[in-house]
Amino acid sequence: MIRWLSAGVIVCLSVFWGQVWGAQPNMIFVLVDDLRFDGMGFVNPALKTPHIDQLAKSGVYFPNAVVTTSLCSPSRATILTGMSTRNHKIFDNNNTSEAHLTFFPSYLQEAGFTTAFVGKWHMGRAKDDPRPGFDHWVSFKGQGFYNPTDRIPDQMAAAGVRHQLNVNGQSVPQTGYITDELTDCALAWLDDVANGNQPFFLYLSHKAVHSDATPAPRHEGQYAEVDIPLPDPNADAGAPGAGKPMWVHNQRNSWHGVDFAYHRGEGFADYVGRYYATLSAVDDSIGRLIKWLGDNDKMDNTILVFYSDNGFLFGDHGLIDKRNAYEASVRVPMVVWAPGRVDEGQVNRARIRNLDLAPTFLDLGGASKPEQMEGQSFKPLLTNKPAQDWDSGDFVYEYYWEWTFPQTPTTFSITRDEVKYIQYHGLWDLDELYDLKADPQERVNLLHDTTYRNRLIDLRAALFAALKRPSGEGIVPFSEKRAQGLRFRNRQGSGAAQFPESFMKSVDDEGLFEGFMPPARVEQQQ
Repeated sequence: MIRWLSAGVIVCLSVFWGQVWGAQPNMIFVLVDDLRFDGMGFVNPALKTPHIDQLAKSGVYFPNAVVTTSLCSPSRATILTGMSTRNHKIFDNNNTSEAHLTFFPSYLQEAGFTTAFVGKWHMGRAKDDPRPGFDHWVSFKGQGFYNPTDRIPDQMAAAGVRHQLNVNGQSVPQTGYITDELTDCALAWLDDVANGNQPFFLYLSHKAVHSDATPAPRHEGQYAEVDIPLPDPNADAGAPGAGKPMWVHNQRNSWHGVDFAYHRGEGFADYVGRYYATLSAVDDSIGRLIKWLGDNDKMDNTILVFYSDNGFLFGDHGLIDKRNAYEASVRVPMVVWAPGRVDEGQVNRARIRNLDLAPTFLDLGGASKPEQMEGQSFKPLLTNKPAQDWDSGDFVYEYYWEWTFPQTPTTFSITRDEVKYIQYHGLWDLDELYDLKADPQERVNLLHDTTYRNRLIDLRAALFAALKRPSGEGIVPFSEKRAQGLRFRNRQGSGAAQFPESFMKSVDDEGLFEGFMPPARVEQQQ
């Protein structure tokens, strides 16, 4: 929590924020999908993101922003509720229910805001219908599509069939490239509310840069001749005592590994080029929002937050995607922009979690934080408060195994004083321990290093305690882990089993997606 010196300081800062922001600033939250923490031009010079770079240049960059679950639906639920996955219970991307949840825009409505959601929702069973808390709604089912006729058979497309958007409960055909069309919808709504008496909150949630990353036509081939630096997928193997678990080595040759990425023969570097070219339309969208604010005299009382729902691995440890507790999966890009009201070009190294977004938006909007929210407002950090004045406690991470992508096990993690302990549930394998100060790339597993033994013992106990719900109930039926378990094998005994033959495929084989789709029923003979 923030450590204030006196009640007088609180009063002074409340007055300061009232003078700087007005009673209730307008707010725009831009969420992107699967954007890696260093996927911005001001961090990676190989990339061209001039408008995002401008946000950082005139705002606050948070390089240590993280998510408590690195997966779309659980992370988005945490953003909307201010609750951890174990408490909001949106555990995966499949069969989930939102009926028991209240989203923070509902509290903003009560505080006098007009609200809008535009873009990818992706919670529940691919529903696209309007949700409580939003006065205006534009969305689509599931992941959506970059273009109106993607994956629609040619005959149907020629007959006029198009993917659909849900606009305030009505089905409307998608007409253009999704990033541009969502931005059009957002700006149209802003035009409608610009002259109203209410402050506005806009939640613009892009599909980009989620797979299958598809650039806008104007950005096709943007990085074809650019050498974008990528992590070395073999770096762990050369580190003394690296000690990665078996599941990590096995995942290399899977949908989420560099050796069989997305079950394709495409070089992963080529995919990365398309991924960043797809980001360029998001950067254009940011530019259009900034221009609208300037043209409509809204810059003086608007805050814009740029964020991603999770991180992404580009071959780190031989893996792609997210889900796991490694830094590239957990860390996300985050910039807060409020020209003229925050010092320009700040870099604040506080660890901001997706848990903290909802309480912050409510704090900025003059609404009280409801009891169920677990995060805290980072608003004071925007006034150039140093990161050491922010104490969010231990950083606890959780991910729950999904049948659709069984390569990654249920994962729990805790980070304290830059030492990270990772524990796996229901798996005969190694846990992991990393000193992030000495080894930020997480290459050397310190699990068996006796100089870290006391910290390992403490973190194991702290993780078990942290994973309890407020009622004291555990999230999954497991007891406290106090040691690694009886894990040994006879050195002279049988070797490791091979994967079943039915698992073995080539990139040009049929049926590469059959594990994701339910099998067709077989007609019974009479």
